Amino acid sequence: MFPDDLLYTSEHEWVRTPGETESSVRIGITDYAQDALGDIVYISLPEVGADVAPGTPVGELESTKSVSDVYAPVAGKVVAVNDTLEGTPELVNSDPYGGGWLFELVPADPSAVEDLMDADSYRASVES
Repeated sequence: MFPDDLLYTSEHEWVRTPGETESSVRIGITDYAQDALGDIVYISLPEVGADVAPGTPVGELESTKSVSDVYAPVAGKVVAVNDTLEGTPELVNSDPYGGGWLFELVPADPSAVEDLMDADSYRASVES
């Protein structure tokens, strides 16, 4: 349920390094988060080129149950968004670690990514 090759935040985002390019990281929400949200019907993502600060809201996921913020896991510049989600937001539910990724950014400080939780730490945080 929590792939070992990803890093995680307490806000239930995952981070894959590298992303599409060697300098970027890819970000999505965890299976745990998508399950808690329910059927996702609309997604708002950050603009490509936006500078984001860690822990700040950069988008929203709207489900049949609620609206939830998406947070930047680290500071950086957004370099890509998953445009496919505009027409098929349910990909976040069906494939949260693959086709349901949200956006990519180039971290301002690449070492900040190393401070995120590993799979075991994230698992412990959601089980407590």
